[in-house]
Amino acid sequence: MMTKAPRVWSDLPIPPGEVLAEELDARGMTQKELATRLGRPAEAINEIIKAKKAITPETAIGLEQVLGIDARFWTHLEADYRLTLARNRDREARAA
Repeated sequence: MMTKAPRVWSDLPIPPGEVLAEELDARGMTQKELATRLGRPAEAINEIIKAKKAITPETAIGLEQVLGIDARFWTHLEADYRLTLARNRDREARAA
């Protein structure tokens, strides 16, 4: 019988906006330039970078078109971030 190794999850939530900000910095692109190229308000990009707004599938597709980074990368990063936040809240609630 094969035993499964226990799954290990990081409890460090990495906001997708943090990755986006690093990518913009590496390309020398401003938030305003990205917003213009996406056809979105600059405030929306700033809210994503500050983790106040989620990356939607539509935004992920736009990022793919502008940055050349697969939309699934952005949606998976967003999902992992939200799941980690939920796991942390659940862990804290169980500890209380």
